[in-house]
Amino acid sequence: MQRGLPVTAELNGTSIPSDVGLPASRSARERTGLVPAPLIRPVAPRRPSLTLVFWIPAILVVTDAVAFAGAVLIAGPRGSKSLVALLLIFVFFHNADLYRRRLWLSVLDDAPAILGLALAAGATAMVLAGLDYGSAGTRRLGTGAMFGALALVGRFLAYSVIRSLRQHRRLRQRALILGAGTVAAALAGNLQNHPEYGLEPEGLLDDDPLLSEEELPVPVLGGYGALATVLEEHRIDVVIVTYGTAREPKVVPMLRACDRMKCEIFFVPRLFELHAVTKDTEVLWGMPLVRLRRAPFRTSAWIVKRIGDIVISALAVIALAPVLLLCAAMSRWETGSVLFRQTRIGLDVRPFMLYKFCSLRPASPTDSSTRWNITQDGRMGRFGRFLRRTSLDELPQLINVLRGDMSLVGPRPERPFFVDEFTRQIPWYTARHRVPSGLTGWAQVHGLRGDTSIADRARFDNFYIENWSMWGDLKIMVRTVGQVLKGAGR
Repeated sequence: MQRGLPVTAELNGTSIPSDVGLPASRSARERTGLVPAPLIRPVAPRRPSLTLVFWIPAILVVTDAVAFAGAVLIAGPRGSKSLVALLLIFVFFHNADLYRRRLWLSVLDDAPAILGLALAAGATAMVLAGLDYGSAGTRRLGTGAMFGALALVGRFLAYSVIRSLRQHRRLRQRALILGAGTVAAALAGNLQNHPEYGLEPEGLLDDDPLLSEEELPVPVLGGYGALATVLEEHRIDVVIVTYGTAREPKVVPMLRACDRMKCEIFFVPRLFELHAVTKDTEVLWGMPLVRLRRAPFRTSAWIVKRIGDIVISALAVIALAPVLLLCAAMSRWETGSVLFRQTRIGLDVRPFMLYKFCSLRPASPTDSSTRWNITQDGRMGRFGRFLRRTSLDELPQLINVLRGDMSLVGPRPERPFFVDEFTRQIPWYTARHRVPSGLTGWAQVHGLRGDTSIADRARFDNFYIENWSMWGDLKIMVRTVGQVLKGAGR
């Protein structure tokens, strides 16, 4: 295989579409993740200290609770129904990231959000619990306004306490800076000179530092390949990506190595002098840092996704029981078997047994595990073609979803042989195994199935992972139903 030239792998006489043909510097099995590669291996998670995880959000929650109690005493009405407004405040403030650990704390910056959400919580509580109580209901809006005023005072005091603790190095987070150029040096120096941000620079990582050791305020701890080791050994809480010698295609898989860690990731944007400040931007002594979105599978919403998988797949099995029985009977009649079992690769490149209805007569294990496309296979009967065209052959995978092998929505699982081949050809292919495989996915609803670009599929799968949301899953499931009804299966 020639370096840098597009290739098409030939397997059993069937072409595998591919957009990238890069030779592997390691063995195919290592690149697949069956022997984890150093830059993408999830390292053992380290839990930050309770001081960092618990106390700062706890201080803010207690401050808001005290402010709300004061608002109820002043404006009323009192009673258990007031807890509805307090609960709404906590939910609204949490969604607005007002309890998130931030580098810079300013009451003036937070004032519009605090006042607006306080009034919104009061108005919502009035509607939910106060319409039948006359003036007692409308007074809840006044309680919300009073809470907003008291919350500003409380936050001013809480922020002062937190900044003081940071100044005395009681609330500190260890920071690692990627890059060893002028921007990295300036950033490390600012962190040392301004402890109120709460970050202690541990060192830098760069394969070829642009500045000498004398010009750098903190030591270079190694090259980019040492990222996972340094994160673990130095108990790093925050990673800041600056300009260095590594190009973006190399930085992306390195940062994905942090997905299973508890550390937060910031990066200095290109042309940062022109960068506008948003809610995801922290300003550190005049330099903007963009907070990288927390990996979806590290959020509480991912638990809701799993619960939804169990509930929906269980209801689907019950509702589709007649269809399942009919498909099973027809598969048995046409192929002599009901279920087809095959090893697929799922979360963290772990193998699992995938189930499908048999749509063609049995083949040898080697042929079924290495043959890419069976659309024109002569062993497929009329009912088998119907199963595959309508995707009804995939219904037994609801059992995989119930078992936890798969999710309803996620990257489609592939056979080990092809995972090995695709990983050698496409550098970003392995990253799609960061989440469980899915019964349907973002790539599939865009028509990327069968003899279509594997590189595009991997790109769509990784886009889905980086931008996951519950609403996004719902959209994919609705579009999947539409494709099934149209018979858009392969």
